[in-house]
Amino acid sequence: MRILLTNDDGIHAEGLASLERVARTLSDDVWVVAPEQDQSGYAHSLSISEPLRLRKISEKHFAVRGTPTDCVIMGVRKILPGAPDLILSGINSGANIADDVTYSGTVAGAMEGALLGIRSIALSQGYSYVGEDRVVPYETTEALAPALLKKLVAAPLPDGVLLNVNFPNCLPEEVAGTVVTTQGKLVHSLWVDERRDGRGLPYYWLRFGREPVEGKQGTDLFALRNRLVSVTPLQLDLTAHEIRDQLSKALA
Repeated sequence: MRILLTNDDGIHAEGLASLERVARTLSDDVWVVAPEQDQSGYAHSLSISEPLRLRKISEKHFAVRGTPTDCVIMGVRKILPGAPDLILSGINSGANIADDVTYSGTVAGAMEGALLGIRSIALSQGYSYVGEDRVVPYETTEALAPALLKKLVAAPLPDGVLLNVNFPNCLPEEVAGTVVTTQGKLVHSLWVDERRDGRGLPYYWLRFGREPVEGKQGTDLFALRNRLVSVTPLQLDLTAHEIRDQLSKALA
């Protein structure tokens, strides 16, 4: 089995090295094509207004000056000797759940793989802060992902479906199990934070503002809060099929 790895945290991210160790429990034919720099929040974007720069880091390890989507396309269409059997994207530093999947470059890497007809799985790890330091227990994903991935690779999936897997913020032995979930709903919005540079000119940061929410049972939010691994099947078809007839009647 040929496996292509990518991420949105960048080629030197700790989570990517952790994912490679996971992938090598499944195969020896593992390739890494990841962004040169952090691309978190770039979602399913393409670099179409500027060239892509490719740099070989080492054998089967390449950095692309572009987005996770660019990396998957470069890997499949240019770098690998043949199409991969599996694309793994991650391990993201932080969960990608609920509405955040629409912003996630990690999920987008798997999304592009699904568009190319390749089984694709995004993996993310919850974290916490100790003081000002982010603590990400990648050992939880490393311990649990190999056995889980073997099952997910063997499971039947229709075309246009990718899997979004999130591991809870706890030690491996504290994980309560694995569940198949739906995408939850967060209560948040983006705020514009205005600041001034050294010349007094304004510049702006986007920042998240969130309210505490109680994730409904069966959602990815509920799973992670209860120390469960969440496996959410996502589909490329964004059509709201349930209202097509209603909308047709309104237009009649």
